[in-house]
Amino acid sequence: MEVRSMTLRLPDEQARELEAVARVDETTVSDAVRTAIGDHIEARRNDREFQARIRRILDEERAVLERLAK
Repeated sequence: MEVRSMTLRLPDEQARELEAVARVDETTVSDAVRTAIGDHIEARRNDREFQARIRRILDEERAVLERLAK
């Protein structure tokens, strides 16, 4: 699996809360963030309105790409 480094800027209070949660959960801040991101993505996958917006955007982009391919 390839990995990519990212920088995340958080307000100080939120960063302290994240560090505390990770410490209590006996995990790293990085693992806590990865878990939260994974949970967020899964929630979006299960959101019907989000999925409808994806389909709309795909249809719009498909039309543009097909025009460009001619």
